[in-house]
This record gives sequence, C-alpha cells and structure tokens, in this order.
Amino acid sequence: MKKAYLVLSDGTIYQGSAFGADAPAVGELVFTTGMVGYLETLTDPSYAGQIVLQTFPLIGNYGVIEADFEGEVAARGYVVREWCDAPSNFRCEYDLDRFLKERGVPGICGVDTRAITRKIRESGVMNAMITSEIPEDLGEIQRYAVTGVVGEVTCRTPAVHPAQGETVRRVALIDYGAKRNIIRELQKRGCEVTVFPAATPAEEILAAHPDGVMLSNGPGDPGENTFCIAQIAKLLGRVPLFGICLGHQLTALAAGGRTEKMKYGHRGANQPVREIGGSRTYITSQNHGYAVVSDSVKAGQIRFVNANDGTCEGIDYPEWNAFTVQFHPEACSGPKDTSFLFDRFMSMMGGESSCR
Repeated sequence: MKKAYLVLSDGTIYQGSAFGADAPAVGELVFTTGMVGYLETLTDPSYAGQIVLQTFPLIGNYGVIEADFEGEVAARGYVVREWCDAPSNFRCEYDLDRFLKERGVPGICGVDTRAITRKIRESGVMNAMITSEIPEDLGEIQRYAVTGVVGEVTCRTPAVHPAQGETVRRVALIDYGAKRNIIRELQKRGCEVTVFPAATPAEEILAAHPDGVMLSNGPGDPGENTFCIAQIAKLLGRVPLFGICLGHQLTALAAGGRTEKMKYGHRGANQPVREIGGSRTYITSQNHGYAVVSDSVKAGQIRFVNANDGTCEGIDYPEWNAFTVQFHPEACSGPKDTSFLFDRFMSMMGGESSCR
C-alpha cells in the first residue's frame, strides 16, 4: 500500500498507509468513540470540515450499506487503525475503500489511533492534513478553519416527506445538516415532514402552518449563523419547537444564551446524560464540539446535564412551548434511550404518536 502521513498543526507526524481517495486533505481532527455505526458517522453532515478518527480499531468489517446513510459525506478525511478490505455481511454492497474513492475522501490506516486520541484529549482539538508528501510549511494546516459549513450541507429547496400511514401532524424541519433518521422518527409517528433550507425566513415557515418546528443537527460554530438565530427568535412562542444538537445551540443563542468551543467535544455513542430532578441517566449518541454555557441560560430551564463533565445537555422553554437537547434521540445505529423525546414533541403538538 502507498505511504500516507497524518501531519498535525503542531508538527507531529504519523506515518501510515493510504486508502480511499488519492488526494491531500486538511481539516479539524476529531475523534469518535463509536464501536459500530461507521457508515452513519461518515455520512453525518455534522462532520463537515473535519477529519474523523475512529477510536475503535477495526473499521469496514461489514462493508458499505447505502440504506444506512444519514446524508451526504461532508467529512474531509478518515483515520483508522485497521481498515478491513474484505468485509463480510449479508447486506454489504461494496467496501469502504471504494466508498471513500467515489466521494473524494482520503483515508489513512495503520497509525496509532490510541496515541493520537490521547494527544487530542491532552492538547485539545487541532488541525491536521492527510497527505502522501510531508509539507515543508505547516501554514496551510494551521490557518484552516471550519467556517460557512451549514450553508454547504443544507438542502437547496424544500422537500416533503409523507407520513407512514395516516397523517397525524405536519412538521417543518429546518435543515442545518439534518440526519435522515430525524425524518424517519417523525414519519413513523404519523408526521408529514417538510424540510426547509437553513436560509428560509421564519415568515415562510409560519406561512406553511406547521403543527410544530424541528431544528436539526449541523456542523460548525453556532455563533456564526446569525440569520438562523434571528429566525428562531421569531419562531419561539409561535409554534411548538424541538431542537437537536446545533438546533439546541442556536435556540439557546436566540434566547440570549452563549456557546463556547469545547476542548475536544463529545463524539460517540456512549455519552451519559443525567436528567435534573429525575432518577435516570441515559446513554446517548453525540457529535458536537461546542456547548451551551450553563450559566448563560436565563430564559429556559436546564433539564439534562452530561454526567461526565456537567455540561448542558438539554433545555426546556415552557413559556414558549419548546425544548432542545444536545444529544441525538434519533441516534442510528443507537442507543435508543431517549427516542421518547419525539413522543414528547408529538404531545406538544396535540397529536397522538402512531409509533409502536
């Protein structure tokens, strides 16, 4: 196999082998701890602008199954310890190498992903390059920044997705980089879902007379999406609202709160979330590098916190008939601990969930 290098912005170099697209790539290097679900990870639009490192050592063993995709590939590169070039699964359509080649995403394998993960945990997220030639100058890597990514991953025109069975409610989903399983979770509860681009004015969404508004996940710094924040401010109190991940952060900003970049974020399917005032801790899937600053939350009530670091994981806005969560209740391939939040949204809209 051809040599490849992972070059970090501090000058650290890891040598491995190339697979996927034969092209250099620069991005923000982040790690995810999921043991399964690499297809959902690679097709999650929230990874736009980032090079994704999998902490689980063997990746690609069940191949590529397009029905499991969550969206279009937005990640800029892929780092694994061992890439399986002979997948075995009855649903497998082709292998990971072909998948990355067809989408222009370079990969590197054979590197010590454990050592790289420990470095990121100690030093914080940093930029990196996947390349076949070690650069003489680190300037390109150090200057890179993840900006404008919501505009890159959002849909271009509205699209309607019919309910499964009888239509109980009509939901407007604002797409900041929405995962497909959000739509599926709503559809199977009897919702007709109209997906709107992120740049849609609040007036246009309200003119469609939805029973509720869903704010999706998405990539990047929430604070740079000033138009989206302004539209959410216009929607609050006008219609029941449920926000996930970036939608959670944007709502907090619209309500006067603040967000901050985390040292290395939460990415994986094993993040424990504790419900304030409750008796349960839920295991959740997460993918975010920014968090709502708890002390800045004035308009709402914090409902969930991360059991590891105490960061804000969910806010209720009873005055506006709205609530948001930082984690992914629609998680696919799991866990499913918090899928009941979609039923809560149905109740807010006055509809009975048809999900069984």
